[in-house]
Amino acid sequence: MFSLEKIVRKNIWNLTPYSSARDEFKGTADVFLDANENPYGNLNRYPDPQQIKIKEKLAKIKNVSTDQIFIGNGSDEVIDLAFRIFCEPGVDKALTFSPTYGMYDVSADINNIELIKQPLINDFQINLNQLQPYLDDPLVKIIFVCSPNNPTGNTLNTDDVEYIIENFEGVVIIDEAYIDFSSKKSFIEKINEYPNLIVSQTFSKAWGLAGVRVGVAYTNNAILDLYNRVKPPYNVSVLNQDAVLESLHNFSDVQKNIDIILEERSRLKQRLASIKKVNKIYPSDANFLLVNVDDADKTYNYLIERKVIIRNRNKVINNCIRITVGTPEENERLIEALKNIS
Repeated sequence: MFSLEKIVRKNIWNLTPYSSARDEFKGTADVFLDANENPYGNLNRYPDPQQIKIKEKLAKIKNVSTDQIFIGNGSDEVIDLAFRIFCEPGVDKALTFSPTYGMYDVSADINNIELIKQPLINDFQINLNQLQPYLDDPLVKIIFVCSPNNPTGNTLNTDDVEYIIENFEGVVIIDEAYIDFSSKKSFIEKINEYPNLIVSQTFSKAWGLAGVRVGVAYTNNAILDLYNRVKPPYNVSVLNQDAVLESLHNFSDVQKNIDIILEERSRLKQRLASIKKVNKIYPSDANFLLVNVDDADKTYNYLIERKVIIRNRNKVINNCIRITVGTPEENERLIEALKNIS
């Protein structure tokens, strides 16, 4: 039986959060003399610490309530705060499935948490047969599931993920950074069903806002309260909030760009398949393709010489490169370069 109090660090459970001036007064007024702000300047006022306008827009789009949304300084903040909330440094553990997003590893190291990495099998799917001992380990407090996965691009089996959520007494964080490029359903619709579920998304990918560093977590209000206790009071700037709001107001344009990327993903896959030194193109539900080539290192360096930059994943998956889907012109330049590789 999942118990939130049981898995939260005691000092976090008992923590009294910082109360900012903008937390204590939320209305409108003519004169603000409460936050020691400079009265002059265009950006002299602190941002909304709870990002209410963003949450109201997202709640309608995602069909959730505003008290089920956390806005973070990138989804990396969602990851880091999870370690700080649930894992006692030097004692508790977390688990993920490799290969996957490298920030889980880095954030675990920063927080002095052992990260167990269970290898994916059979076209990068979870091996449930070897997972059970970790589900029963009381020191394992978090399981990270990246789906669609980075760098493999595939969606993890839904039944396997639900089995983990239902049979684990810690918190399961499903990282859906690439979900908007997938035809599969988001686990957001399950947050009311599972009290130990956090779904992480981002404005960096499909929304085209990587430069503003804004991530989102969808969860129940009990876990959300813990996130709000631990986060810095003004964790997302005015400029970043405004950029997100503008994108939310232009949701139809965002969807059009997603459709173009999906068309280009299909076209790029077809073009890559005709190149001799490409051995395999893995299925993708993301905005990139994982590609096995004859010599990943040589291919990577060859493309650098021609001012085309991809990601070399040879150290993670043998002789594999990861290619982000670009504009039609960028993709064509990549293909022409690869055609001429000797």
